[in-house]
Amino acid sequence: MQSVYHVKGMTCSHCVQAVTSEIGGLPGIEDVQVDLASGQVTVNSEQPPDLAAVAAAVDEAGYELVGK
Repeated sequence: MQSVYHVKGMTCSHCVQAVTSEIGGLPGIEDVQVDLASGQVTVNSEQPPDLAAVAAAVDEAGYELVGK
């Protein structure tokens, strides 16, 4: 299953790595792809990810989830 989110505040490759690592650590997440230019984060997972868990992971990385 593929889910797309929008993250605010990412400006560099370190940002991409932080968001990828935090979301990728959630249960059931198979792959995370981040488009720095658009702020779009595409998540492939076994089941639909819990939105609150994704938001918490993004927050932990230091950024803001602004939409799905």
